[in-house]
Amino acid sequence: MKLKLARNAALAEEKLAAAAAKKKERAEVRHALKMRSLKYDKEYASFNRKLINARRQAKTAGNFFVEPEPKLLFVTRIVGIIKLSPKPRKVLQLLRLKQLHNGVFLKVNKPILQMLKNVQPYVTYGYPSLKTVRELVYKRGFGKVNKCRIPLNDNELVSQNLGEYGIHGMEDIVHEIYTIGPHFKQVTNFLWPFKLSAPRGGFRCKRHGFCEQRGGDWGNREDLINELVSRMN
Repeated sequence: MKLKLARNAALAEEKLAAAAAKKKERAEVRHALKMRSLKYDKEYASFNRKLINARRQAKTAGNFFVEPEPKLLFVTRIVGIIKLSPKPRKVLQLLRLKQLHNGVFLKVNKPILQMLKNVQPYVTYGYPSLKTVRELVYKRGFGKVNKCRIPLNDNELVSQNLGEYGIHGMEDIVHEIYTIGPHFKQVTNFLWPFKLSAPRGGFRCKRHGFCEQRGGDWGNREDLINELVSRMN
């Protein structure tokens, strides 16, 4: 009996110690994430300030200011599967746009732009702002865990799947996507394609391109993608 009591007491002590250690570890991770979030906010603010100053200087000197090349694309599918030929169907599968109103973040590079050229009439895309990236990740963000679609409602889930790349929370994901970080591929592969709603107010005309004279929907919207995503989110 005495041995049993002693064993139970030792187990209870171990359990308490493990719980305390886990609590301390969680607090440290949370604090580190908070500090990183503050650092990211400073980084975004500093970048915007530099841009504004450069624009002002160019205006004062009477020069042209060349905006920095966009590095990030948000692509969303606007056409279903009816009468879709095999080549565009395959490209849409490679881009992970398998359903209507699916959306993904992509890096701007030559192969991606070539793929988008092949599926122009079926997608619309542009350059998302920080606000758009953050809203999509927080509101529509789902992770791929064991091939299952799991809502990102806990930083612990992010830490378990992306912790090896130094990504432990939602703000880390936002920063990695928005700045095209070194682990952009791993983060976007972990995120399930965003399932958006049909836009409030509807599309204008899916048969015509956005840049055509009569106005339409498919193709490159540049910064105007943010307005469309806000209606679809």
